[in-house]
Amino acid sequence: MSINPLASKIAAPYARALYDFSVEQNIMHQVTADFQNLEVFLSKTTDLTEYLGNPVISTKQKKEVLTKTLKSQLNSETFKFLMVLVSRDRINLLQPIIIGYLELVYKTASVKMIEVSTAFPFTTIQKLNLIKKLKELTNSREIRLLVTVDSNLIGGFLIKTNSKVIDFTIKNQLENLAKHLDGVLEI
Repeated sequence: MSINPLASKIAAPYARALYDFSVEQNIMHQVTADFQNLEVFLSKTTDLTEYLGNPVISTKQKKEVLTKTLKSQLNSETFKFLMVLVSRDRINLLQPIIIGYLELVYKTASVKMIEVSTAFPFTTIQKLNLIKKLKELTNSREIRLLVTVDSNLIGGFLIKTNSKVIDFTIKNQLENLAKHLDGVLEI
């Protein structure tokens, strides 16, 4: 999941403030559950995300839509936070704020977030085996996979964590073979 670095930088103080508030009020579990659900919900409802990010639509209209769609589904403090974002015209940063907040929670809970790009969706067994292996390799208590399906990879998968990239894609293997053959065949 690629997020604009500027958006992440602007979103970071909001994520930190919500994290600190949720810890202080002892509601971190509820807010975290809300944000995990919101992350999935927003990824499936791109129309809502575009609507909230549209600068032409008034603050009042955005608050009405959020009230109708999400108020009954969220903890009251999480909902109040969304209303603050709308009031400050920062609701367009909701996704980077969610990501920043969850990263803070996962860091505290020793949960490692790992991006995986794959040519085809993983089966449940493949996903569980990958998580098990990644737990061993990273010495993390929990692993959270952010899976992206990219058919350009042809087959295999690509793992990104922090500054490391592990490439098990067929595309990469073919490119390496082509480089090798270029080197061998050049005289």
